Formats: sequence, structure tokens, C-alpha cells
Amino acid sequence: MDLTVPADSQTELAAAYLQLAVTLGLVVLCAVLHRRYHKAYFGLWAIAWGIYALRLGAIMTFLHTEAPIWLFWHQVTTGWTAVALLWAALVFSQRISWKGWYLMAVVLPVVWSYLAIYVMDNFIWAAGPMVVFLSITTAWTGWAFFRYDRLVHSPAARLLFVVLALWALHHLDYPFLRAQGAWNPWGYYLDILFEVGMGLGILFLVLEDLDQGLRTLTALSGELQMSPGRDESMTEAMLRRALALRGVHGSALWLTTPEGGRFVQGAGIAALWPFEDPPDAANRSAKSVCQSGTPLVVRDDPGGGSDSRSYHPYTAGLPVLGDEEVVGALVVVGEARDPFTALDNQFLLAFGQQVGAALSNEELQGSLEARTVELERLQERMIHQHEEERNRLWRELHDETAQVLAALNLQLGLVAERGGDSMGPALERAKTLVGEGIKSIRSVTRNLRPMALDDLGLLPALRALARDFEQGDTFEVTFEAPDEIPTLSVDAEVALYRSMQEALANAARHGSCGKVEVHLHNKGNSASLTVTDDGSGFPEDTHSRLRSRGGLAGIRERISALGGDLVFENMNSGGAQVRVCIPLEKS
Repeated sequence: MDLTVPADSQTELAAAYLQLAVTLGLVVLCAVLHRRYHKAYFGLWAIAWGIYALRLGAIMTFLHTEAPIWLFWHQVTTGWTAVALLWAALVFSQRISWKGWYLMAVVLPVVWSYLAIYVMDNFIWAAGPMVVFLSITTAWTGWAFFRYDRLVHSPAARLLFVVLALWALHHLDYPFLRAQGAWNPWGYYLDILFEVGMGLGILFLVLEDLDQGLRTLTALSGELQMSPGRDESMTEAMLRRALALRGVHGSALWLTTPEGGRFVQGAGIAALWPFEDPPDAANRSAKSVCQSGTPLVVRDDPGGGSDSRSYHPYTAGLPVLGDEEVVGALVVVGEARDPFTALDNQFLLAFGQQVGAALSNEELQGSLEARTVELERLQERMIHQHEEERNRLWRELHDETAQVLAALNLQLGLVAERGGDSMGPALERAKTLVGEGIKSIRSVTRNLRPMALDDLGLLPALRALARDFEQGDTFEVTFEAPDEIPTLSVDAEVALYRSMQEALANAARHGSCGKVEVHLHNKGNSASLTVTDDGSGFPEDTHSRLRSRGGLAGIRERISALGGDLVFENMNSGGAQVRVCIPLEKS
């Protein structure tokens, strides 16, 4: 076989070898992407560029041998390349499924190439239909990327659309220019530019997908770390954030149950799924993901009898993983071919584990909040019972024991009047002891129940309490308050009285101070009491001791039960300060 290249074909052959090197580079690129991300369309692109490399091999062999068989295979592989690129684009943009009649597009290049090479004599009629087929197929491929760009606003898809549209126009010049040698070798160089543009577009798609997917899923992860004090729950924030994924219009959370599972919450067009029948594709996707434990994207069939209102072109599911098993699925619906883009399944599974952990944390947080509320109610009930017990003791001591001792004191006086002089000293001593007992009981009853609150009201009772603690020049107490304060509940009045009482007692016993200032004022929707002294301040271990014992611990329990705050601290200028803030009663 004579493989000598004619002189006029050497330039064309050199350009063909250059294009073959570029094409093989695209084969390697798409094969590496397929191996890395396990996406079908990368593998299809690798096959398409592989067929294109065979096309170049056929034309180069024809230039060496001028045998018609190689021109025939050149025409066949040219048509197959266009069909393969179109198929890869449709799988990428629409996840289209294979149907038997698509074989017609594979058979057509073979049949027409045979007729053009071996049967027809008219060049225009032989080449024209094939050129039109190539141009339409290439333009269709560009349209697939144009439609994808319209759905998700992809600059990379826009680049591919422009490249393919220009390539489709370039195909039309074949019968008039390239076949006559007018584009030799510039036609090859132009094809190389189109191939490089396709390769860059594919790389940009991957980078764009990675950037968009990582940014969105990172934002989702950020929602999972939200602070417990926010009004929006973690599930609501996660579903709302999932709507930012490409082409997604609805998201819902499916949780497994002993009966199988169900949607518990939704957002977007999936907001009503927990309350009405969701689309069959969503149910199937959620169940399949829970069984397999891997992400899944399915394309719904518009002709499958689905209600048009519940039809969504694409449904994707992401497993939500617990400690040892799949506990549910995050399901999204929309128009994009793959809302999770080119991200690795390992990344998506790790994210699913984070979602599962966040759901568990939210459940634990809910249980903790419920337990906290229960403990607060128990604490409030205990304080009420404690106050009732104090009132009971106060009544027994004041109404019974004190009265008995007063009667006993009276009887001792009568006995002293009737008895002899010898019994006088003993009776006087007995009367003194009884009087001291009565004073002691009155002191205890005053501490058990602030009678001034019942008799005078809060402001006079607090002023009286300040006067009771004053000790001339050695311990001065000043009290400042407005003429009137808003209405407080009985428990709040008792809590303020006890707080001032305990703060003054601490200053008198431990503060080594000579002056105490008490301020009562309204602060927004709360009443605030501040007690400041000029003594030595609180010991360093006051906070640790407050956890288990001490009068301030009891005050803190009272204030907390009312939804208020207790703060005590040492002042920079010396001395200590106790601040109590209690919400006002809502009118």
C-alpha cells in the first residue's frame, strides 16, 4: 500500500494531526471528569470526542491512501460525533432517557454516507443533506445549553451555546468552501478553536457547578449551626436555603416512621406536601434514598398520568443520616437537571450526616427547652408553696403562739400582784423572759411575712424597711423612688421586698459599710431595684456559693420564677451593687 502523501495534502494533514492531538486531549479531560465525579454526561462527552478522533483518523488515512472506504467512515463518524455531542448535552441539561427510535439518528449517517460515496454522482445532492443534518444537530446541541442557561443563568452554558451556534453555521460552508479546498488548512484551525471553546465550556461548567454547589451547601451548613434563640427553626431555615439551589422551586423534609415515612415540613411549592398528597415522584425519590442511602435525581414523565399541578421535571433526594442509619431525606423539585451539580457523593453524604445531627440537636434542644419550662414551673410552684408555708407559720406564730405568750405574761402579772414578796423577783424574771420570747416571735413573723406590704403597699413598705435597717450615724440607708409605680403582681411585690431586705442584710452583716443607697424606678416594661453600698464588696467565691446556698440564691429563684434578672457585682470605685429587674404585669 502506497502511503505517500501528495504534496498538496501535506499541509492539510499537518493541521489534521494538530486537531487530533487537541481532540485526544478532550477525550482525556472528559474521561478524567467522569472518573472523578461519576456523572454520565462526562462519559458521553468522552465517547463523543473519541468518535471525533476516529473521524480525524479516517480522513488522515484517506489523505494517505485516497481509498473511498476511509472517506465513507469519515462521513459516518462525522454524523456520529454530532449525534453523540447532542446526546451528551441532552443528558446533561435534561437527563433524557434512551428510547429505541433514537437509533434512527445513528443509522442515518451510515445510510446517507453510503449513498453519497458509492451511489450519487452529484456532489451538492450528496453532501447537502448531510451538511444540513450536521448543522441542525449541532444547533440543537447549542439549544440544549441555551435552554439550560435560561433555567439556571449559567455563563458556562452560554459560552457553549455561542460556540455551538457558530460551529453549526460553519458546517454550512462545507459544500461551497471546504470541499473545494478554499478553507485548507484554515478550516481545521477553525474546528480546533471550536473544540477548545467546547473544552473550556465543559471545564467552566464543572467549576461553576462546584462553586455554586459548595456555596449553597455551605450556606445550608451555616443554617444548621444557627443559634437556638432564633425565631426560625433549623428545619425551616434549611428548607428555605435549599430553594437557592439551581433551578429548585420546592424543598421538603421526609422522615422515616414505623409505618414507612412521611413529609413533615416543606417550603416553596412543596410547602403543602405534609398536609396533602405529594407527587408520586417525590414519594418514590424519598423512599429510594432512604433504602439506598445515596443521593438520587430522577426525571418525571409528563405523560405518566401525573396531575399537571404536581408535575415537576426533576426531583432530587439527599439522604439524611443519623448515627447508624438513614433517618430521612431532603427532597427538592425543580427544572435543573441536577441541583447537587458536580459535587461528590461523599460530600453530599457528609452533609446528610450533618443534617441528621442538626435534627437530633434540634430535637434535644426542644426537649431541653420543654424540660427547662417544666423546671421553671416546678420552681415557681415550690416558691409559692414556700411562701404559703411561711404564711402558715406566720399565722400560727402571730395568731396562736404570740397570743398564748401574751396571755401567759398577763397571768404572771396577776400572780405577782397576789403573791408574796418572796415570789416577786422570780415572777419578774419570768415576765422578762416571756416578753423577750414575744419580741423574738414578732421578729420571726416580720421576717416570715412582710406585714407592711399588706397594710401599707409596696412603696411605704420599702421606705419602712430602709428605716428599720438604719442605725444612726453608723449605718445610713437612703431610699429613692418615684411617687407612683405601675401595678405589680403580689409575687413581684414580695420578690422586690425580699430582694431589698436581703441586700440590706448582706450590707449590714458583711459589707463593712456606712452608707447604702436604694433606687427603685421603672425601666421600659420592667421595675428595677438597685442597692449600692460603700463597703468591701462581695467575696470572690460569691458566685460559686450562690449555686447551692445563701440568701441571694433564694432571691435569684424568686426573680427567675417571675421572668426577671438578678445581677450582683463589685463596683470599680469600691463597694457592691445588687440589681433586680422584674417584668411589669401586662394590662
